[in-house]
Amino acid sequence: MSRRRARRRTAAALAAPLPRDRIAGVDTLRGGALCLMIVYHFAFDLRFYRVTNADFNSDPFWLGFRALIVTSFLALVDISLVLADRAGASRRRFRQRIGMIVACAFAASVGSWLAFRTTYIYFGILHCIAVSSVLALPFVRRPRSAMLMGAAVIVAGLSLSHPAFDSRALSWIGFTTHRPATEDYVPLFPWSGVVFVGIAAGHALARAAFRPLAPLAAAPSWLRALGRHSLLVYMVHQPILLGMLWVVLR
Repeated sequence: MSRRRARRRTAAALAAPLPRDRIAGVDTLRGGALCLMIVYHFAFDLRFYRVTNADFNSDPFWLGFRALIVTSFLALVDISLVLADRAGASRRRFRQRIGMIVACAFAASVGSWLAFRTTYIYFGILHCIAVSSVLALPFVRRPRSAMLMGAAVIVAGLSLSHPAFDSRALSWIGFTTHRPATEDYVPLFPWSGVVFVGIAAGHALARAAFRPLAPLAAAPSWLRALGRHSLLVYMVHQPILLGMLWVVLR
């Protein structure tokens, strides 16, 4: 009987909606990831203007720095998806959010095509977030299955490759033998695996009532504000950085 009661309590905890208030710790983490991204893009822009000659394609430091940023964003995507589901958000709201991300991804592709005709972004971080979120939605209430799926996707993406996936038509899936010539490349394999793992992390945090993130609520308000408006900040920060540097360097 005790085991049955424990299972019922666990099921009830998973099904119980969270308050609609934002989780300050999640906003802080997202704001921190944005700050790292701004630093990375500032360094990239310095190279674009030939102030520095940083190697973003093979330098272990910059490769690791970028991987940290991408991992942070993708994990937070489905932590937020879990929060929205447990708070009772409608599928209509999910579709609206995905539609907004798709529109921003398209804008990023067009903007990068204007700046880099041969290496424009055709499947970057926003494209991956949009597609991965749709693929992960059926797993949002299945944290164990999501964890297993995420692990399988990550392992497959890191260990398998084939020349057939080197073409632009298929390289967005992953499994390429070399990195395509593009300014931002975040293929589904292995990166969507991080999104699936984020579902499991979201459920684990929710079961703990987000106590592990409680200290982050004391972060500066501006950092939390960045996290609350992450998509807007993502879309405007690069034009602002490029414009400011152009003015200073001129």
